[in-house]
Amino acid sequence: SIASADMDLNQLEAFLTAQTKKQGGISSDQAAVIAKFWKNHRIKIHESLINQSRWDNVLKNMNWRVDLKSQSRHVDQINTPVAIVEMELGKNGQ
Repeated sequence: SIASADMDLNQLEAFLTAQTKKQGGISSDQAAVIAKFWKNHRIKIHESLINQSRWDNVLKNMNWRVDLKSQSRHVDQINTPVAIVEMELGKNGQ
């Protein structure tokens, strides 16, 4: 639950407090150990979850622009906006 919600320190403290008050929950010492572990390894755990949830390709770069037609055979097509999007995909880890 802590990792999937990517809890900050306030959320973590509230969650662990609720777990210690729950019948059959964790002890205060266990909550302190979990909190210390999460504080020290939060970034690594978050990155690992992201890497596990990705597909093969990842978005490396994205460029976009909006063009307006300035010339056309038909007057009603002048100043018509056209969006151009360029996405660069790559393999995960490359």
